[in-house]
Amino acid sequence: QVQLVESGGGLVQAGDSLRLSCAASGRTLSSYSMGWFRQAPGKEREFVALIRWSGTSTYYTDSVKGRFTIFRDNAKNTVYLQMNSLKAEDTAVYYCAAAAGRVGLLSPNAYDYWGQGTQVTVSS
Repeated sequence: QVQLVESGGGLVQAGDSLRLSCAASGRTLSSYSMGWFRQAPGKEREFVALIRWSGTSTYYTDSVKGRFTIFRDNAKNTVYLQMNSLKAEDTAVYYCAAAAGRVGLLSPNAYDYWGQGTQVTVSS
């Protein structure tokens, strides 16, 4: 069992930066691929970024490419999402998730464990 706890959300202005953290307990994250998803009010949960278990491969949804960076520190059992140049449309609850599998990682269905989410609000 893996417990995930997100932190780092908040209210910022457009153009600002935030760093989200996802701390894990229960098991080491080194064998899991990790994803960040977000869900805005009235919308479905959408993929934002992922980093594979090896840490050598990352992938981003088009709308955040060049602005967001996902990285992991296995020694701290933590995954991060650095968000720069934030826009109002980035406003959502952000969730981290862990997947033991290796395929279909753009879909929430591929993930085995989820955090409770952290709110990010960007004012324009």
